[in-house]
Amino acid sequence: MPRFEVIDHTADVGIVAYGTDLREAFANAAYGMFSLIAELDNVGEAVRRSVDVQAPDREALLVAWLNELIYIFDVEYIIFKRFDITDLTDTRLQAAAYGDKVDMSRHRLKTAVKGATYHSLKVERENGHRVQVILDV
Repeated sequence: MPRFEVIDHTADVGIVAYGTDLREAFANAAYGMFSLIAELDNVGEAVRRSVDVQAPDREALLVAWLNELIYIFDVEYIIFKRFDITDLTDTRLQAAAYGDKVDMSRHRLKTAVKGATYHSLKVERENGHRVQVILDV
């Protein structure tokens, strides 16, 4: 099973992420999003950030999770590449995200992602778990 795939969307970009469980699917969605933001090959794991988000349901939780990571990227200039989700319910997610501060001598930024949207949002159980999100670029 692939971690994620990029899907075409008229003006934005979409990601479909997969996992054997919902934690893995949410982590792969975050990885897929950051693979659009930057080339991840030269990104290490020197920086760790705790993330704790809440939302009314799993779909909104996926949007909140990705938007919190975008916020940290925008404010602290951290590119994340590994995500350990320690707690995930229908309304709350707690995780540790690992990455590096942006260093233009080592990191290549690709696409500016403004945020995760609710358009065509899906969280499904289908031979494991599958999540779909459209990102505003």
